[in-house]
Amino acid sequence: MSTTVELSQEVAVALDRGAPVVALESTIVAHGMPWPQNVETALAVEDAIRAAGAVPATVAVIDGRPKAGLTRDELTLLGRGGADVAKVSRRDLPIVVARAATGATTVAATMIVAALAGIRVFATGGIGGVHRGAQTSFDISADLQELARTPVAVVCAGAKSLLDLRLTLEYLETHGVPVIGYRTDRLPAFYVRDSGLGVDVRLDEPDEIARVMKSQWSLRLGSGLVVANPIPHAHALPGERIEDATARALREARDAKIDGKALTPFLLARVNALTRGDSLRSNIALVRNNAELAARIAVAYATLDC
Repeated sequence: MSTTVELSQEVAVALDRGAPVVALESTIVAHGMPWPQNVETALAVEDAIRAAGAVPATVAVIDGRPKAGLTRDELTLLGRGGADVAKVSRRDLPIVVARAATGATTVAATMIVAALAGIRVFATGGIGGVHRGAQTSFDISADLQELARTPVAVVCAGAKSLLDLRLTLEYLETHGVPVIGYRTDRLPAFYVRDSGLGVDVRLDEPDEIARVMKSQWSLRLGSGLVVANPIPHAHALPGERIEDATARALREARDAKIDGKALTPFLLARVNALTRGDSLRSNIALVRNNAELAARIAVAYATLDC
């Protein structure tokens, strides 16, 4: 365990005992959802992980300190700060730490902090990936490269539907990152259960996934894994509706010259507005669903690790 990461007492005790811990990102709090649903969701997700037998460890940088396990006040600080809070990926970590600043961690940065702390399972909404038009823009999320180099299993509802999902899968294949479908043969696309694309393997039980994790890292394959968990049926949205909203949001982003770090938060907000709040409700449901599965996987992995 690295002393670089400050742990809450709950997380420190769990790791010391070899108990199951699940990392959570904080960009979903600062940039992924509006206030106050962001903090309400973060707290509900943490409670769901505890109810499933694991300890939640929400990750952020607070006053220059990478932390795993945030207080309610720290979550509220991020949630109220919103877009004014720094969005921290791999390249930003040393800068935010050196400046003793506060920032919300992306999938990539959360994986780094989790790995430093010794946390092997991480739950999020959807991973980043290859953006549409990347053939000319070269806009590829740092999440994919982090998955290629950092040994953490990421439980998600696939990749965000605003991405080029076929190219995202190609990138993960090239870098040796297994994409596991939980009780599905198809890659989910965030709000949509089936993207029309396949996964590398279907596994139906958390202990099967835990054994693959153990096998991968026993073989000294340093990469992470993607565990693709479809959004529950009751909260899934029609693919055509999401595609229409996404296409419009992308046009608006191009017209306004919005790109880089600002693009994904803008697109999520516009898709939510265009779906009259339905996408936010689906987002909340899928995040909780992923957290519950991640907790079950962490429990299974902790048993194997004994």
